[in-house]
Amino acid sequence: MANALSILKDVFGYGAFRGPQADIVDHVVAGGDALVLMPTGGGKSLCYQIPALARQQAGHGITIVVSPLIALMHDQVGALHELGVEAAFLNSTLSMEEANAVERKMMRGELTMVYAAPERITTPRFLDLLDTLQAKGQLSLFAIDEAHCVSQWGHDFRPEYRALALLHERYAGVPRIALTATADGTTRADIVQHLQLQEARQFVSSFDRPNIRYAIEEKKDASLQLLRFIEREHAGEAGIVYCQSRKRVEEVAAMLCKEGMDALPYHAGLDPEVRQRHQDRFLREEGVVMTATIAFGMGIDKPDVRFVAHLDLPKNIEGYYQETGRAGRDGLPSDAWMAYGLQDVVNQRRMIDESPAPDEFKQVLRGKLDALLALAEATDCRRVRLLGYFGEPSQPCGNCDNCLQPPAVWDGTEAARMLLSTIYRVQQANNLHFGAGHVMDILRGKVTDKVKQFGHESLSTFGIGAHFSEQQLRGVLRQLIATGALAVDASAFNTLHLTAGSRAVLKGEQPVQLRESISQPAGRARRERGSGKSAPSAAAASLTADGQERFAALKAWRTGVAKQHNLPAYVIFHDATLAAIAALDPKSLGELEGVSGIGAAKLDKYGPGVLDALQALA
Repeated sequence: MANALSILKDVFGYGAFRGPQADIVDHVVAGGDALVLMPTGGGKSLCYQIPALARQQAGHGITIVVSPLIALMHDQVGALHELGVEAAFLNSTLSMEEANAVERKMMRGELTMVYAAPERITTPRFLDLLDTLQAKGQLSLFAIDEAHCVSQWGHDFRPEYRALALLHERYAGVPRIALTATADGTTRADIVQHLQLQEARQFVSSFDRPNIRYAIEEKKDASLQLLRFIEREHAGEAGIVYCQSRKRVEEVAAMLCKEGMDALPYHAGLDPEVRQRHQDRFLREEGVVMTATIAFGMGIDKPDVRFVAHLDLPKNIEGYYQETGRAGRDGLPSDAWMAYGLQDVVNQRRMIDESPAPDEFKQVLRGKLDALLALAEATDCRRVRLLGYFGEPSQPCGNCDNCLQPPAVWDGTEAARMLLSTIYRVQQANNLHFGAGHVMDILRGKVTDKVKQFGHESLSTFGIGAHFSEQQLRGVLRQLIATGALAVDASAFNTLHLTAGSRAVLKGEQPVQLRESISQPAGRARRERGSGKSAPSAAAASLTADGQERFAALKAWRTGVAKQHNLPAYVIFHDATLAAIAALDPKSLGELEGVSGIGAAKLDKYGPGVLDALQALA
């Protein structure tokens, strides 16, 4: 561990390990297999990068890192180069000549780490390279990043990951470390089975991200709600907005741009060059809002994403947790905001029901969706619910919307029975099924053309729910569908159907408790924000006026260096490191040496520039 601590300080610039990192590094350096579950921003990469360096120094050779995305490989390798670590990637962006050069470096022992996708690693050519390295005793470690991709129960299933079992079968003596930020019990068991990690030691960190504030509100005018949220909380700051469809991504990006925000769309239907350009701008520029489908985000290391917003309901809690976890990787206050409504529930149920998957698989998907819906409808602490899903007990956080402004609850059992009774009666009267809007019109006593056409003003339930608002009834319908007490037939214009679960509600045996609709989300004044003006960096919030000036100068210097090196600014130094420098106001390289985030290579490379930038203010 003395060597590992030396690497941590000299290469990465940190004085101590966090959480379970020390135990993981010690175990892997010694040649043990490991399964690591650690939240985004918890320092997973160090758990294999430090063992890779330590084991190479001990003569064990090269580490192979399995990575699912080209963008992730590029970012990781670029960051390692800045630290003075010899690393490379092998992927489709390289020419044959460039790829051959990387392979020759591998064979000569000139690289510490090589990143590659699972599809490449399991090809005969790559396996031949590994066989040669193994024969020379120069195959040190396999690091399998984003290991949840191996599981069909996860949210990013990649069947190519299943083939990685051959690494254990073919190179049994080479240790393996599999890492992920999201895995419930079912997904974890799948990882162990398919990667043959039965003998691996499991390290499960807390899933809590205390710097992220969770808020979920009822969808009314989602675009306007999003606009108000960003203007009120995060004007001028970087964020990600997730939408379900490509069309919606384009619409939201255009709307935000029209309102004066720097917003870009990202989805699989865009030209690859456009997608790459947009991703590069998001990583390299400040205050960019990316509106995207879930195709965007895995492996994005940008530390200063201040918010993640969902305009549509994700498929499950794992997906929600993974996506919201892209906010606040620097540990500073950030937001996870979501708006969802009845149509979200209908759409997700329909996608599951219409999928060609086996019934057993559909049942698991329904269970995962139910857990997410329970989180969305919850009246108690969001964080307790979220952590409970991953098997982690906790106490109310005092920081989510429900803790900050406990919602009023009303008994929707009577309204639920009236709705189900109305659905039963219209079906009996006409042998037809109808949608939510028509059923609510009947219950509230609205004489529409459709009501008159089918004679539904004569039904015994006509008008008996006039004291309920449409918003209340939509909330009841949403919960009935979420709990399976009501079904939606998407193939017949989203008509409503009773189910076996309807009986208990109709009989009054199953109560329906709902949260009162809140027109304005909680916590809207929790931070001082200028209306429509760019907010100061969260990292520099505690600095004095002089410190703020130094911080601004350091950011300007960093921007220039990042452009010169064609790298995201955070790869040079994180905001937290710049804030620490600004607070210290160092006058020499010796004073800079102890700042967290400045290792030997960065001190040598950037130290003089930092001092020059500060000196220019004097």
